[in-house]
Order: sequence, then C-alpha cells, then structure tokens
Amino acid sequence: MKVLHIITGLDVGGAEQQLRLLLRRLPAHCEVITLTDPGPVAHGIEADGTPVTHLGMTGNRDLTALPRLAGLIRGGGYDLVHTHLYRACVYGRIAARMAGVRAVVATEHSLGDAVIEGRRLTRGVRTLYRATERLGTATVAVSDTVAARLRRWGVPEQRIHVVPNGIEAHRFAFDPAARALVRTRLGLPLDAFVVGGVGRLVPGKRFDVLVRAVTQLPGVHLLLAGAGPEREMLRRMAEQFGSGDRIHLLGERDGAADATVGGRAADGRAADGRTAEGRTADGPDIPGLLSAIDVFVSPSPDEAFGLAVLEALGSGLHVLYGSCPAVDELPADQAPGARHFSLGVHELATALRELRRGGPGRLPVPPVVRRYDISRSAEALMSVYEQAVAAATPVRRRHPAAVPPPQGRTAALPAAAVSLPDPSRSPDPSQLSKR
Repeated sequence: MKVLHIITGLDVGGAEQQLRLLLRRLPAHCEVITLTDPGPVAHGIEADGTPVTHLGMTGNRDLTALPRLAGLIRGGGYDLVHTHLYRACVYGRIAARMAGVRAVVATEHSLGDAVIEGRRLTRGVRTLYRATERLGTATVAVSDTVAARLRRWGVPEQRIHVVPNGIEAHRFAFDPAARALVRTRLGLPLDAFVVGGVGRLVPGKRFDVLVRAVTQLPGVHLLLAGAGPEREMLRRMAEQFGSGDRIHLLGERDGAADATVGGRAADGRAADGRTAEGRTADGPDIPGLLSAIDVFVSPSPDEAFGLAVLEALGSGLHVLYGSCPAVDELPADQAPGARHFSLGVHELATALRELRRGGPGRLPVPPVVRRYDISRSAEALMSVYEQAVAAATPVRRRHPAAVPPPQGRTAALPAAAVSLPDPSRSPDPSQLSKR
C-alpha cells in the first residue's frame, strides 16, 4: 500500500512527533508533504528514510496550493491519503478528491471542547471542518474523548475510529546519570526539589498557574520546556515574584530519537538522541529533563490525549494534571501516580508542598504506559487504512453494459466541496499549538 501523509507543518510538536514514530512502524510505503514549516521533525523523518516534500504554502489564503497539492497526489499514484492537523485536513481532503483518490483518512490530534490546536473554535472553523470532513473516508480520534466531541459535531459514528497516540516507553525510563548531568549543566543543586512542565507556551496551556505556584514555594525550581508567545510574559511574572533564578524557561526541546548513522545520529548525537553529555546540543532533551525533575505538572484544562503526561509516567514520576484523556478514560489503578487538580494556584502549590515533604522518589512505571505502546497504535491505524481502501475500491459489476455511464456530465465533488466558507476567516493552522 502506498500512503501519502499531509501535515500542516513539521516543527517540534506532539502531532508531528507522533507521525514520525508511526512512519517507522507502518507496513506501508509512505511519503510526506508538509504544507509549511519543514522544521526539525522533517529532517528527522528524512533521516529515517521517508521522503518529505515542502509545499511552500504561505497561509490560509494561499489557494494556489490546492491545485499544486492535487497535482502531487495525482502524480504519486497513492492508494490512500492521510491528513494531520486542521489546515492539512481541510486542503488535503479536497485535493485528494480532485486527484481522484477516494481513500482519505484524517487524524484529529488536538480537538478540545473550546479550542482546536490551541485556538478558539469559531463558527467558521466548525463549518469548514464539517464540510471537508464529508469528503474523507474515515476520521481517526486519538481518544474516546475526542471521538465524543466529533459525534457532537455531527460526524457519523461509522466514520469515527479511535486510535490512541503511542510512545516508545523505553526512551523515557529514569536515568540517574542523566539526572545528575542535566542538573549540573543547568546549575541546579543535586538535592533541590525540581518541578517540570512541557508544552507550547500559549494561553490555553495555563503555564501561568504553574509558574505562580512555584513562586510560592521557596527553594523549589521549575524546568519548563517549550516555546510560544507567552514565554516573555512568564519570564516577567517570575521576575515580578522574585523567582527569576528558580524558573528556568528552556525553550523548545526535542522529544523524538534521531535516526543513526554508524551508531551516531545524523547531527552527531548518539543512538538514543542525546549527545555524549546526555542532552541535546543546546539543552536537555525531554527524556533527560524528565530524569532531572521530581514532579511533572500539566496544567492544561483541555487536552485531546495527554502525551506529555504519559511520557512523564513512563519516567516513574508523580504527575499533577488538569486534563488527560489518556489517563481519565481508564480505571484509576492504571495510573496510580497521576492526580487531577482543578487549576487553582493555591491547590497546585499545596499539592507540590505535600509531595516535597513526602520525598516523591521514583514510582514503578504504571500499566497505562504499556497500554499506549506506539507499535499497537501503528497496528490499529493500518487496520483503518485497509478498511478505507476496501471501502473506496469500486465493485465490479457482472454486466457493465446493463448500466450505461451517465451522458453529458462528469463526476463532481459533493456540494460541500464547492460551497466552503472562505478559509481566510479561519485561524491559520501553521500558527496553531502543536503539542
């Protein structure tokens, strides 16, 4: 089976990293088109051996991308097109139909109750999404929570398939040597109580709650990995509360292992994605950061899955979270180290204070981590592909002459495809939150 993956961008983010992990395991010939921003994940995918084409799309108003994308699909001879993230789903579904590909699968990575990929859900966004969703064969939800949201939007039950995200659990196992090394590199006392967080620094992630809580805990340090428009505001907040030396904004961190060349990564890193010093070139990678901290906090109130929480649990950490369908959809004994909190600064500070007094230590890796293995996700997705291709394959009639072809007209796209709202009224998904 020949599959084309279309994604909005390939900068560091949860959906982008998930695509890379899946590409390593899908038993299909895959290629990738990124509409915008062929960032570090694009380089990693290419290093893994999967070709990546950059479409060079300039924004939602760049409608010239549509015929170019359709031409690439038509010329590639693909059996199936798989789209990822909002803009790629909108343009990719239409382009696939224009190119004559009828097996089209879309993964909904980041649909919240009130936001999609970090941006507010407007009426225009909903209308455009629903209109183009009808052009596909199947929509994949990364959790039961997302599947329920899709049903509320009016997506038919039979078109929805739940394929949870997955991780390479072994990569996040606690490493005491990396813990000491990262702390030394960052100038942290080896016996300090250190809190960690990972994600896009955007309002919807509510990292302001985490920063304010840590400022109320003398001697506690925070390692916060991520980039985004709220970085400067969070820095000023830490300074305002006199905690600038304890709040460490690390910038964007890579969470995926790189392909190796002769035992080293293409950029010189070791096979596990780290340098000899146990960190990426300009700071700790996500596994190194998780080894260095004592408690992980995810304050986001509206998540589609909760990959960062799952990775932290894979490192044996206690986790405090605002939203995590990956945990909430399972019995409590599947993730005993995870605890929900309701986004109050005082509540979070109290919980962190209690964990500090108790000396959190490391926990056994919980069953929830094994449940969400990336290999299982790839197997489930391949099953969706096979169903989509089978459904799109025309059935041969025994007596074709008895059913004459229509005269005087050609096949047309559904009405939804020719009456779409102006995409310029929707958020630009190239700027949307990725993790």
